[in-house]
Amino acid sequence: MTHTSNSNSRIAKNTLLLYIRMFFIMGISLYTSRVILNTLGVEDFGIYNVVGGLVSMFGFLNSSMSAATQRYITFELGKGDEKSLNKIFSLSLQIHVLIAIVTVLLIESVGLWFLYYKMTIPPERMTAAFWVLQASALTFIFSIMSVPYNADIIAHERMSAFAYISIVEAVLKLAIVFMLLAVPFDKLIVYALLLSLVQLSIQLCYMFYCHRHFHESRYRHAKDWSLFREMTSFGAWNLFGGLSSISFNQGLSMLLNVFFNPAVNAARAIATQVQAAIQMFITNFQTALNPQIVKTYAQKDFESMHTLMFRSSRFSFFLMYLLSLPVLLETPLILQIWLKTVPENTVVFLRLIICTTLIYTIINPILTANNATGKVRTYYIVCGSLMISILPISYIVLRMGGPAYSVFIVHFCIEFLAQIARLVMVRKRLKLSIRIYILKVYIPIIVVAIVAAIIPLLVVNLISYGIIQFIAVSIVSVISVAATSFLIGLTESERLFFIDKYKLVAAKIKK
Repeated sequence: MTHTSNSNSRIAKNTLLLYIRMFFIMGISLYTSRVILNTLGVEDFGIYNVVGGLVSMFGFLNSSMSAATQRYITFELGKGDEKSLNKIFSLSLQIHVLIAIVTVLLIESVGLWFLYYKMTIPPERMTAAFWVLQASALTFIFSIMSVPYNADIIAHERMSAFAYISIVEAVLKLAIVFMLLAVPFDKLIVYALLLSLVQLSIQLCYMFYCHRHFHESRYRHAKDWSLFREMTSFGAWNLFGGLSSISFNQGLSMLLNVFFNPAVNAARAIATQVQAAIQMFITNFQTALNPQIVKTYAQKDFESMHTLMFRSSRFSFFLMYLLSLPVLLETPLILQIWLKTVPENTVVFLRLIICTTLIYTIINPILTANNATGKVRTYYIVCGSLMISILPISYIVLRMGGPAYSVFIVHFCIEFLAQIARLVMVRKRLKLSIRIYILKVYIPIIVVAIVAAIIPLLVVNLISYGIIQFIAVSIVSVISVAATSFLIGLTESERLFFIDKYKLVAAKIKK
């Protein structure tokens, strides 16, 4: 019980730190984006973003190995084998050095060719664009090399260090903004070079912290071809899953453009932007909890792993629902206040995308647990194929005269089928009972979703005074979801944990 209580406290603390980090970085990013736009001007700001975007396109190798690095470091840490952990860390560094080399070669060949022969950049700014490309490549390489150190910090659940270093990074980027105002040289080139310097400084911070606190982070040359193939194979299948997700997302945009007009694409882009903002809250919570899931699997403590999976699924849904319900009920007014002019279809698009995200949020802990096993090939082939199937099915539906929002209904249905497929695939390797999963996860979630919506729906029908209705519905929705989740969605031990934490905080405030 004590171990469980300590784990719960650590997860709660880490989640809070990640939220503080998110709000701080979000605030600084919004401010710096506006000032940078004014300082560089529209043209140079556009050049920096398009060239930087060109560099980030070559990040598919790095993103695929990030999940592999996180899984293997966390897994070995859970087993408690320090020698093996050091080998995993050192080998992951070597793999990321290879990724950095391949990325540089791609940027300096394909990237340069695309810059000079395919991109539309004013001739007088081409030299600046070239240096932006070089500086962006350097920045990207530093971020590649920081992946094993980030993974080590998250695996040790030292979210305080992760949060503080990220905040330092945001403050340094803010300092660059003010420095640019006094720079007499080409501001675009200086901005790109200073960002590289910031990334180098942050990389050194991660290295220094890891070397000081974690023995395994001291590099020793590792030569284990079997482990190398295993890690890169994991990364390759993760890449397949990522590419299938990108394919159907970009493919849907193209389909909507073919069958409708650009305004429909604008509506989808706005809906996706709102969904991504809400999803960030869930990502922070799951980042704090995921290492515990991997560690319990490494220790073969399946009972604790199942408890964490159930808890992560339910809590993630409740948190997502808490943020989503006011948006679902007041979508037209929210978009009207935010955008003034709301593209047609945006309301229905946003509602359907949020519903699909709610479904996916439930199953994400299953993905973490499956990654912990290291057996990901079948999982990614089946799930990736299902995601890609959204495109041909949507095409058929649209050819038959379906409305624009029908592609999102197709996505929702496929996501639901993928939920079933995921559970069937992992039940044996995770020793997971589907019946118990339904009882512990789906039943509480369905009950909370229905009961929590009753009073907010009554308020929507009783009050119709614009902003007053929005405020009333938002407040009632948050209270209703929070209360229903606490009374119905939590187990007795979880309720006691939150009550104890409340009493502890209240006692400290009184002092």
